[in-house]
Amino acid sequence: MNKKPTIKSTLQALLYLAPMLFFVGVFTIFPIIKSFDMSFYQNYNMLTGNIDGRGLDNYIEIFNDPDFYTALKNTGIFIIGVVPASITISLLIALMLNQIPFLKSFFRTVYFLPFVTSTVAVSVVWSWLYHSRYGLINYILGLVGIDAINWLNDPKMALPAVIIMAIWKGLGFNILLVMVGLGNISEDYYKAAKVDGANAWNRFWNITVPLLRPTLFLLSIVGIINGSKVFDEVYSLFNGRPGPAGSATTLVYYLFQKFYVQFDYGVAAASGIVLFGIVLIITIIQYAGNSYFEKRGG
Repeated sequence: MNKKPTIKSTLQALLYLAPMLFFVGVFTIFPIIKSFDMSFYQNYNMLTGNIDGRGLDNYIEIFNDPDFYTALKNTGIFIIGVVPASITISLLIALMLNQIPFLKSFFRTVYFLPFVTSTVAVSVVWSWLYHSRYGLINYILGLVGIDAINWLNDPKMALPAVIIMAIWKGLGFNILLVMVGLGNISEDYYKAAKVDGANAWNRFWNITVPLLRPTLFLLSIVGIINGSKVFDEVYSLFNGRPGPAGSATTLVYYLFQKFYVQFDYGVAAASGIVLFGIVLIITIIQYAGNSYFEKRGG
């Protein structure tokens, strides 16, 4: 392991990596480069491959399109609504499951099932739960004196409906990672804190949270990336529509409409590049913030 790399060992390593590098290059790197190039196409004909030239017209069009800003706003609201709530709920559930080790495996499987279930199947179930007259959610609300909510046909409630379903579906993945993180925390820390007279809240805030920071940071990164790509939930829950009056349009749904409905490939590629840039900037800021707190020892 401590040997210095040689030309022979390097070539041997590259030979082992060649199959993976080939597939990554063909199915990941090349499409990204091609999409970036396509975002500058003007009057692109996909059947013939002819383009009139390259320019910034596609970017100018999306930044002057009110629908793009609506999609951007909805995506931001979705991320803000899903990521913090999902991480908080997952942390609370994981802490409770950690107190009952003999049932931990059972509940871990139960909570993980929605994550591996098809989004279409989940959306069908939730569409019945959201039904304005016969849905279970409105029935429960009626028991406490709250009027029925038209979840799927009210523009004001369409996006919250997607957010609630997305939180429920993603809990299993988050809970699993948090439980792994909790399992890596030594009991010695808690025993020493108890000897010093620390109560449950102090142990949680000064031991659990700091030692779980890498896991929580990972969940926030993954949550923001997945939230920025939300599409299946919207498409399935509203039967191929972006919610009533487009109230649940997201950036990826905007891209989908431009590419598959309006056949405006250049604009679709440009919107994808803009989305990539936004996610990249947010991720860099998160990494910088995490590094800053780690250096301060917070």
